[in-house]
Amino acid sequence: MIDLKGRSFLKLLDLTPEEIEYLVDLAAKYKAKKKAHEMHDDFKGRNIALIFEKTSTRTRCSFEVAAHDLGMHVTYLDPSGSQIGKKESIADTARVLGRMYDGIEYRGFEQTIVEDLAKYAGVPVWNGLTNEFHPTQMIADLLTIKEQKGKLSGVKLVYMGDARYNMGNSLMVACAKMGMHFVACTCKKYFPDEALVNTCREIAAKTGATIELIEDVKTATKDADVIYTDVWVSMGEPSEIWAERLKDLYPYQVNAAAFANAKPDAVFMHCLPAFHDLGTSIGREVYEKFGYKELEVTDEIFEKYADVVFDEAENRMHSIKAIIAATIR
Repeated sequence: MIDLKGRSFLKLLDLTPEEIEYLVDLAAKYKAKKKAHEMHDDFKGRNIALIFEKTSTRTRCSFEVAAHDLGMHVTYLDPSGSQIGKKESIADTARVLGRMYDGIEYRGFEQTIVEDLAKYAGVPVWNGLTNEFHPTQMIADLLTIKEQKGKLSGVKLVYMGDARYNMGNSLMVACAKMGMHFVACTCKKYFPDEALVNTCREIAAKTGATIELIEDVKTATKDADVIYTDVWVSMGEPSEIWAERLKDLYPYQVNAAAFANAKPDAVFMHCLPAFHDLGTSIGREVYEKFGYKELEVTDEIFEKYADVVFDEAENRMHSIKAIIAATIR
């Protein structure tokens, strides 16, 4: 019997494979209820707080819709709406909010912040994204893969691009936990942290997973079931960093050549936003400065697998609903 009541959800390293599978299956059940227009507002009278030091479309909407569907009330604190770590310590913020709310979401910077919130809040704390990990995205991704492939164990996922931060880290952990085959396909300077790689390989030895770091695209993508990528650049980073990163990572763009070596039924996934055309201000800025019309994925590949990508985005809401419901006392 899986019981996560009262527990925080900070990173997948904290969960067993059985607990992760439970959340994926619970998300699928909530998705079915939503599609059938079945009421599931079992948490009326509960309140949650959403702390966003980094703004987001999908994470905010997913938490708000999930909470409303469950019958909860939501307070949203944007970067200007909270004094966390500025005029008030993280510990004090946690102890205040923990006495007013039944759960707290945090999206922002260092993993230590969300860990400290959980230490002092006295209520479940959910990691909406930190520099190091993005666990709510992982439950959505695992649900999407299971929908597409009918299983998780043995599925080969190739992550192309910058694998050093939250997405590369989290996908590697998720694959290790669930007995999948994970490949980070990038140049060595963008490989995940060595200590985390070693931890994941220790987990993989128990689950039957495989963890590989490969620089050659053709070798990495051979027989892939899923090819995954994320953005290479963020607003606010200096242009010299953009230039270096674009030069380093352009060989790892997800394009038709990358897919040519994958399985015939392979799918593409992306956590969004994606720079596959000139439809964004960042995309246009990069084009004006560097001449790239497409960045981490070509428009051809993005549009070919758009249904999968937007199912994945929708699944954020169903998975977050499962995480909230499973952990609220």
